[in-house]
Amino acid sequence: MSIRILLVDDQALFREGLHTLLSVHDDLQVVGEASNGQEAIDAVGKLAPDVVLMDLRMPVLNGVAATRQISESSPNSRVIVLTTFDDDDYIFDGLRAGAVGYLLKDVPSAKLVEAIRAAARGESFLQPSVAAKVVAEFSRMSGPGKTAVPQQDLVEPLSDRELEILGVLATGASNREIANQLFITEGTVKNHVTNILGKLAVRDRTQAALKAKEMGLI
Repeated sequence: MSIRILLVDDQALFREGLHTLLSVHDDLQVVGEASNGQEAIDAVGKLAPDVVLMDLRMPVLNGVAATRQISESSPNSRVIVLTTFDDDDYIFDGLRAGAVGYLLKDVPSAKLVEAIRAAARGESFLQPSVAAKVVAEFSRMSGPGKTAVPQQDLVEPLSDRELEILGVLATGASNREIANQLFITEGTVKNHVTNILGKLAVRDRTQAALKAKEMGLI
């Protein structure tokens, strides 16, 4: 079954190139395009894509606002930010809005395809340079004067293994990378991640990492 993709970018030439690039993969299908955030919201409502590749700076409605609305109204359409901007504010605004991935437009095509497939599986994907900024933000959030929320406030505490997986997940690692690092199967990682999301009451891995850091769990 093909992964249905919506392309959102105000540059028609970039959308055309991206469409051509993705069309060579049998499991990927571009079902629509949009040139601004409002068009993206409308298209998601009509087409119900599995994955939305979202630029940030666009006319009418920017990518952050569009991502927030799509994440709230159509949570099954997973948003990956694909932009030229790697400023911290852009990254965290995009992730807080509900994006499950953040990639720069100079990303290798193989990594872009990997991110799309990961998003369709319910995973998050951060480019290494972006993941490094997220980790740095985590460190800042847990600095002096920051009060952590105890794990006891959770309905069900995380197990030692779940905490271990959560720590690796927060670096932007995929299920496969976590499995390789912890010497467990990818299926086991997937099961644990599902439990982690449920216990933290969040809907994706990025939000899990952010909440876990706020609680002082990682």
